[in-house]
Amino acid sequence: MPALLPQLGFLLVLSWLGADAAPAGTYLCSSPAFNGEFFCQVISLKFKRGSVYIFLSLFLYISLSLSFGKTETAVCASVRSLPDRFVCYLSPSAVSNLSRDDSSSVAQRISKNCALNMTLGRINGKGAPSSLTTAELQVVSSLMRNFEHFTPAVLQALGQLAVGLSVSDIENKISGEDLKASLPALGKVRGWNADQSSAIINKLLSSGYQISSGQSLAKLGSLVAGLNSSTLRSLSPEVILEAIKLPEFVQQIVALPSPLKRILVEKISSSVGNPADLVKFTPGALTSYIPKSLLIFEDEKLSIEDLNSKIWTQEQAAMFFRDVIKAEPDFNRLSPSVLQGFTCAVASEMESERVQELAKVMKRKNVKLGEDQLSCLVKMVTLRGIPKDLDSYPKDLLLFLRPSDYAATGSCKQYFTNVGKANLDLLQRESSERKQLLLEALACLKIPGTQVNKENAKILGHLVCDLGEEYIRSSAGNLLKELSQCESFLPDQGEAVRRVISSGNTTFGPPQVWSASTLNELTGLFPVLDHSIWQKIPKSVLNLWLKDFARDSPLSSSQLATIVEELFPSRQKRDVGCSDNLKITESVLNNDLMPIYYSPEELRACLKNVSLKNYFAQILTYPFSNEQLAVLKEKLDETYPDGYPDSLLPRLGRLASLITMEDISKWKITSADMLAALLELDLENEQAAAVISRYVALGNPLNATALNAINTKYLCVLNATLLNMIDPNSLKLASLNPSACPQLTKDILYVKAKRAFSDQHYLRSYYSLIEPYLGGAPGEDLKALSKGNVNMNVDTLVHLRRDALMSLTPAEVKGLLGINLHDLANWQNKSPIQEWARSQKQKELDKLDVGLTGGTQEGYMNIVTPKFQPPSSAPLGTMATMLHLLPALLLSFLMMSVLS
Repeated sequence: MPALLPQLGFLLVLSWLGADAAPAGTYLCSSPAFNGEFFCQVISLKFKRGSVYIFLSLFLYISLSLSFGKTETAVCASVRSLPDRFVCYLSPSAVSNLSRDDSSSVAQRISKNCALNMTLGRINGKGAPSSLTTAELQVVSSLMRNFEHFTPAVLQALGQLAVGLSVSDIENKISGEDLKASLPALGKVRGWNADQSSAIINKLLSSGYQISSGQSLAKLGSLVAGLNSSTLRSLSPEVILEAIKLPEFVQQIVALPSPLKRILVEKISSSVGNPADLVKFTPGALTSYIPKSLLIFEDEKLSIEDLNSKIWTQEQAAMFFRDVIKAEPDFNRLSPSVLQGFTCAVASEMESERVQELAKVMKRKNVKLGEDQLSCLVKMVTLRGIPKDLDSYPKDLLLFLRPSDYAATGSCKQYFTNVGKANLDLLQRESSERKQLLLEALACLKIPGTQVNKENAKILGHLVCDLGEEYIRSSAGNLLKELSQCESFLPDQGEAVRRVISSGNTTFGPPQVWSASTLNELTGLFPVLDHSIWQKIPKSVLNLWLKDFARDSPLSSSQLATIVEELFPSRQKRDVGCSDNLKITESVLNNDLMPIYYSPEELRACLKNVSLKNYFAQILTYPFSNEQLAVLKEKLDETYPDGYPDSLLPRLGRLASLITMEDISKWKITSADMLAALLELDLENEQAAAVISRYVALGNPLNATALNAINTKYLCVLNATLLNMIDPNSLKLASLNPSACPQLTKDILYVKAKRAFSDQHYLRSYYSLIEPYLGGAPGEDLKALSKGNVNMNVDTLVHLRRDALMSLTPAEVKGLLGINLHDLANWQNKSPIQEWARSQKQKELDKLDVGLTGGTQEGYMNIVTPKFQPPSSAPLGTMATMLHLLPALLLSFLMMSVLS
């Protein structure tokens, strides 16, 4: 009994904290585990009902009641007699030896009384295959082992805890008939991972379950995500149309993988006759997957209410923005999602006062616009002078103005306070506009030298991210709070941050005295911290931070792995065994903090006799260091020498960095959704190219689903052979942008895109469809576009095919740029505009009225200097070269004589 005194003292303190509430002693003695114990005499303990103290006391009670060496029968009796509120705090060992009936009863009580943590991941939103927390998963796993067979009654009793079923349980402990009978219960379970839902669906279908109607599809409930693309594609559009009218099916769509969502949209679009019906019938969770080519209304009737009720991408909204503006005079009635479709072409057709009104509505509704949109909007807003109420316009608009423009509204200090809160990343980091903003901000705030105080740092806001290393060093810790919000750092900035932190002359003190909460405050600076800093932080603090804060941090798994690596000693023993306290148990495998308990050598030793077949998908989400990952890959290769199973491929996570070309050559990439899942891994270009080639080599088409999976990220790795295999019609349903790709890629895709959208070339929306592919357009096509008021942005112009750009006249360039014409002046001394201007007559350039110079004057002509081949060293070769060039030299001499 003396061993209980510390806990008893703790309970007495809690009692004193909540002395005015109802007695809790009767709860503490309700179990045979405490019969006759002195502990049960403490009936006078009181706790505030519903307070944190009572939950702490309950947890302590469970720990005590099940740890006094009771027999299995006594323990089972203890668990059975626990009040319902207590079962939420059971440990895995407390339920490990329960009978099937007791396990079923406890599971039912936990499912009914405990608020399980049903998140969609544990670390950075992507963690575990199970949505349960580590503690919950361990308890559920212990319960599941008590069942030899899962009957419909058991599965019904498990309720939400069924999410703890392993794939092995599904395949070996549930019959097909029992699975069909349990579908109503299993379809209500939230948080299935892909392996679980796929295993259940496959077993259902192989047992004869038919998806012949919308009702039978909706009956799958949360399991619908387990359908593969071929099964979903085989369903008739009528089945899909019926299903999307059922609320129970619509609420499950959110959890579907992207390829399945695209297939649903294809089925819906094939069954409706116009874009208005497509918008009306498509559920909100699928809206962003509607191809923009299917959202062209033109003169067709549209419903503002239907459009407002959905969330659109900027590209989609741009397709119908003109039609919406024509149909709705009150901009306040438009949703932010619709308003983000703003285009220059539409703005150029509006009165400037209407554009100003539109911009103010955008500010009130916090509409997010891109750089090109804002650049155009500011031109229209200031067309008749700078408005005096600039604070009524979007803050991001100020990035395209100067402090002098803001003078009528307020001071330069107020201007930069607003700019500091704007999205500075809309301007390229090294752009002249962004550099000028910083210089003007420093001048406005009259910052002496390179030292910035906390007040000015707060005003600068995001502009702090552009301060050089001398400012960071001189300002000590004054900038750390703002710097922690920066997306990235230049090398010299990172070095300056490390020096400031290492000095200890900040409010956080030196790394040696940091706590877990200090680390949490500095999370944004983790990417620049190096080993010299990490090694000074007490390992106990790193451990505590990982346990208490890692799950909610914005850090990626690889960034967390960097911290895990710091917990290992710098020198590892090469021949280590696996001590008893490090043996890998199911409890360890279910713990997402497993990496912090094993050095790479210990992990290798402890994995020797452990089967990971049922756990690879789970543990690969944990933040293992690179060396630990290498150990896991050894184990993976040993387990699957002939290639990894299909179900595991999309879940390789960070292990993908260690994948070889030989590994990929063994994979069975049999569908576009498998391709999509693999390309979501962080692959190198060479790996991605091998994955795509393997997919095609197995006879799969580069259809719209595959192209959307490849997307812009890996589009440029496709070779000419693969590009030529693309069906032009697929581009109607895909969203690609080859602007950063090699010229050959642009040329091939432009021809295909032109063919794909040929039936829409007469529509005003045609330019929005073809614009991403214009880098491969010939001069004659661009000349045709110049007559269509397309308002091309300059960035698109300068990335046109060089020969096509050089063929354009100043009048044609003006026709292409429209309202963006004056942006051409910023490229005066840059290629390719500089070369283009030199090939034009200055008289024609002057008509543009943008200050371009370098063209030829009247009476003069440009002489293009021939690019000679280096002459051969042989006398005959030299003479032949000179004779070959003689006519050109004589012609040049005669022309110069005439002109002089």
